[in-house]
Amino acid sequence: MSRIIVIQFTSLDGVVHDPDGAERSAHGGWAFRHGPQAVAGDKFRLGELLDTGALLLGRKTWQRFAGIWPTRDDAFSQKMNAIPKLVASRSLADVRGWSNSTLLRGDLVEEATAHKAQRDLIVAGSASVAQALMDADLVDEYRLLVFPTSSARAPACSSPAARRPP
Repeated sequence: MSRIIVIQFTSLDGVVHDPDGAERSAHGGWAFRHGPQAVAGDKFRLGELLDTGALLLGRKTWQRFAGIWPTRDDAFSQKMNAIPKLVASRSLADVRGWSNSTLLRGDLVEEATAHKAQRDLIVAGSASVAQALMDADLVDEYRLLVFPTSSARAPACSSPAARRPP
């Protein structure tokens, strides 16, 4: 059975927003303060999934990745460029900027369910996509890279169960 796997950089207090500082938020850049090796390569141990699965990305993450990965040619970057990419966006009209990218046109939950029937889906970053899939109880696995940082003022990612009153 195929899975939906969410991979995220997160701070100790669960913040996933703006780990690289690209959005120039007041609390952004927290993951990259630990040097480039902290985020380089296959830190989430995806291995074979990069050959058999597909990435499911939101618009912001896709645009950020499309500006980075196509210019790199190391072994991990080659896998990132070769893997099929499904892009969840209501505003993008064209995803030709990064090879093997397909724009999802329908409802995110329905599209993810249909694509999951064919292969494993890896949600990288894309907090709003991850949250929608968590809310629909579709996430099968989480792989988190936790940084020894606290960003208490930033939005945190949480599961529906964590938001329910006791």
